[in-house]
Amino acid sequence: MMLKSSRWIKEQAESNHLLEPFVATSVRSGVISYGLGPYGYDLRLDRTYRRLAGPPALMDPHQVNEANFETLSEDVIVIPPGHFILGRSVEYFRIPKKILGLVFGKSTYARCGVLVNVTPLEPEWSGYLTISIANCGAWPAALHPNQGIAQVIFIESSDLPIMSYKDLNGKYNGQDEVTVAKIQKQ
Repeated sequence: MMLKSSRWIKEQAESNHLLEPFVATSVRSGVISYGLGPYGYDLRLDRTYRRLAGPPALMDPHQVNEANFETLSEDVIVIPPGHFILGRSVEYFRIPKKILGLVFGKSTYARCGVLVNVTPLEPEWSGYLTISIANCGAWPAALHPNQGIAQVIFIESSDLPIMSYKDLNGKYNGQDEVTVAKIQKQ
C-alpha cells in the first residue's frame, strides 16, 4: 500500500478526471482551506443539503423515509446543537480500481464541535460525496459552502481487488445529489 502524493493527485485529476472541479493549489486566505495539499485534497461543501424536517420519527437505516428530509440551499448553513445534516461535495470523484480514498473532517470544524463522517471511497466508485455533518457542541454551528469541509487521501493497493464497487453494483455509485441511507433490495 502506498499513500499518493500531490503530484499523483494532480496528474490523475488532469488526465483521468479523478476529481472535478480540481483546484491545483491550496486556497487558504480568508477561507477554510481547500484544494491540493501535500498528500491529499481538501474538498469543499456544496450549498445544497438535507436536514430532518417534520415530527420526530425513528431513524432506521432499513426504513429511511425521504419525506422526513427537506432539501435546502444556503450561503451559510447553521446546524443546531445535537443535530446533523447531509451535505454534498462540490467535487465529483472517479476512483481508480487500485485506489481507496479515506476522508477525514477538517480540524477547524472539529474545534467548533462539528464532526464530519464519510465512508471510504471504494475502488471504481464515482459520484459526489454525501457527507454527514453533526454538531456535537452546545451552541449552533455555522458551515460555509464552497470552502473546505474534509480532506481525502488516496492509497494505492499492491494488487487489484477481487471486486470493485462498480462490480458490486454499489447502491451509491454515480450519485449526483445528497443521498439518504438506503438498503440494497434483493
